[in-house]
Amino acid sequence: MSEDTTRNTHTVTASFLYQEYRDTSEQQEIEQRRQRDGLPTAGLGSESGVTVGSGVTVGSGMISPPALQLQLRNTGRSLSLWQNLEAVQNSGLLSRLSPQEVILQEAMFELVTSEASYYKSLELLERHFLQNSDLITSLSQSDIHFLFSNIADIMKASERFLMDLEHRIEESLQISDVCDIVYHHAVEHFHVFISYVINQVYQEKNYRRILQENTGFRESMAALENQPKVKGLSFTSFLILPFQRITRLKLLVQNILKKVEENTEREINAIKAHQELERIVKECNEGARKMSRTEELISIEKTLEFKSKSVPVISHSRWLLKKGEVLQMTGPKSTRTMKSRKLYHPIYLFLFNNLLLITKRSSNGEKFQVLDSCSRSMLRTEDMEDQGQMLAFVFVLKLLENQEDRPVSYMLKTSSMSEKLRWICALTPNRRTRFLSTSTHQPDSPQVQCIQSYSAQEPDELSIEMADVLHILERTDDGWMMGERLHDGERGWFPCRVVEEILSSEVRAQNLRECQRIQRVLRILFRLRYSLGVKGHNWSKRPAQ
Repeated sequence: MSEDTTRNTHTVTASFLYQEYRDTSEQQEIEQRRQRDGLPTAGLGSESGVTVGSGVTVGSGMISPPALQLQLRNTGRSLSLWQNLEAVQNSGLLSRLSPQEVILQEAMFELVTSEASYYKSLELLERHFLQNSDLITSLSQSDIHFLFSNIADIMKASERFLMDLEHRIEESLQISDVCDIVYHHAVEHFHVFISYVINQVYQEKNYRRILQENTGFRESMAALENQPKVKGLSFTSFLILPFQRITRLKLLVQNILKKVEENTEREINAIKAHQELERIVKECNEGARKMSRTEELISIEKTLEFKSKSVPVISHSRWLLKKGEVLQMTGPKSTRTMKSRKLYHPIYLFLFNNLLLITKRSSNGEKFQVLDSCSRSMLRTEDMEDQGQMLAFVFVLKLLENQEDRPVSYMLKTSSMSEKLRWICALTPNRRTRFLSTSTHQPDSPQVQCIQSYSAQEPDELSIEMADVLHILERTDDGWMMGERLHDGERGWFPCRVVEEILSSEVRAQNLRECQRIQRVLRILFRLRYSLGVKGHNWSKRPAQ
């Protein structure tokens, strides 16, 4: 099939680029939650939520019209709903479906239309950037590979996936299922995402290098980013699309799983698709994290100078948890004799998952002299109550057995209350927190929803996306929270300004029930697969690498 013929088979068109779709869709999720929470909303228009007319009654049966021409329409800033499609409106189908089925149709329809939007953005990346002669001729072949990696394979996977989804929705106005298609493509084709995401560590690094060194590339990129067709979006926003999509796709399937009737074929398909996407996302995360951690360890080791006993830093089982400068308090501890700032000496801590290095920065700031070290398992912390300005934000760090095999204590002062708590949590992770894990959370446990995306700036922080729901484990008076994301259990710190507390106990309880249901059905699936034996069971089929 020629490329033009393939393009013409697509019946789902998208007026939104995927970046716009994600922002709009996530904002709608926030507004819907606010509405349920009894909070004022920003007003997204009549299409911002799922509404079912009063005339809707329970019905059954499938309607098979001619091929359904779908469009992701841009009505203001809201997304089109399945129930608002003209063909659906004129069919009388809404009067025969239950409200729950309409909600499920919307969830499946969003998965399809969002894939069309994603594919449109990939096409723009290819045609506007990758096929631009001025841009490409300014790059070497190795730089082209670093920047675009296996994006051609990513596009082919999306095209096949979108075509199968379109064929399904052309069969009937009432969508029968989409998760069986998701599962098939996740097993057979989505492994290309793993290679792409793992390469992103080098992609970002080399993009910055090329921008700095290559004047021709820099000028061509500036001109391309300023053209109206990219709508003010940066080149890098297109490069990160594949990872954004595979993680979003998992959440869309998870949303369908929340809405399907239990003990049905639809539920089984949703469970299988969710589990396979969970595996892919996990491999993406672990692969990218491993590459990034190795690069970071190599970089750190180059800056270290050991005063006495040398400690090997680079290890496959080691990664950085937190680093930064604190003040070590020395000398007399009476507040009457603590007038001189010489009582404080800056030291720099490198905390890894299994090792702490206490260092002193060199005069030129480029090297770190290692003063002491200790296994992380041999660390203890003791919080101190603030006793005036001199002892504000102070805690005691105890090394039960340092590099000289003896106990030693450090009195450390941080710059803020949140920084002190973050160091204590990182140094001694087994200290008691308000809430331990998702499985122990109660309906009245505090929850927040992300209202502004945040990218982690430090190793102990958590990157969160709009509409993410998190349990709160710790919070400080100066604007930071430690949270655990409901859908994957990832933990970390983030600023309070990017989240909004969920006030309604009913909404919190519903979030918890949905999370627990998914965990429960996944446990059942795991036990079923184990009892059948992984070998030879078609659910465990893996694509050839």
